[in-house]
Amino acid sequence: MSVLQKEINAMLEMLPDDEQQFAYEFVKRLVLAWDPDFTKATPKERAEIEHAEQSGFISDGDIDWDNLASYAES
Repeated sequence: MSVLQKEINAMLEMLPDDEQQFAYEFVKRLVLAWDPDFTKATPKERAEIEHAEQSGFISDGDIDWDNLASYAES
């Protein structure tokens, strides 16, 4: 957790429960306005995705889950 996230969390914990709920709904609206389908990647997530894709990453859709033995190294 980043320093900023910790500071935000500490401030939220100071609020009464109803105000925490209000803050939660406000942040949720901000996130949905930024990414309504939760499909955007942050710069850090994008770097992690690119690293995974370049390191031999295999999509789960490309795996024959009913025949995993075929992937065993000989």
